[in-house]
Amino acid sequence: MIRARTFIDAKTQSHSNAELNWWIFMRISGLILVFLVLGHIYMTFIQVSESDATFTAVVGKLANPAWKFYDWLILALALMHGTNGARYSIEDYVRTRPNRAWVKGVFYSVVALVFAFGTIGLFSI
Repeated sequence: MIRARTFIDAKTQSHSNAELNWWIFMRISGLILVFLVLGHIYMTFIQVSESDATFTAVVGKLANPAWKFYDWLILALALMHGTNGARYSIEDYVRTRPNRAWVKGVFYSVVALVFAFGTIGLFSI
């Protein structure tokens, strides 16, 4: 587990390239998510008046594949970012290796289901 604030510190603390890559991913995905979510909020709540925010308007917006990809990117990045953060917490708080394996297995299964249902729901419209 890397507990560094700078890339140099993270590189010295990492036990594997995978941990360093996840550390980098968390910084980049967090930054990207801020802009994606702010853009989504702007386009959903500020650009559209309250009376125009109907189911039909949302379906019309999602008819464009670019909007579907935009929303799917938010879904995918948020789930990956959150799952990796939860993995850090599981590593910290679940002490024994067999319990950690069960907790991670159940958690990853739930995340996979949420991702599958979110993707199906988004692309079925």
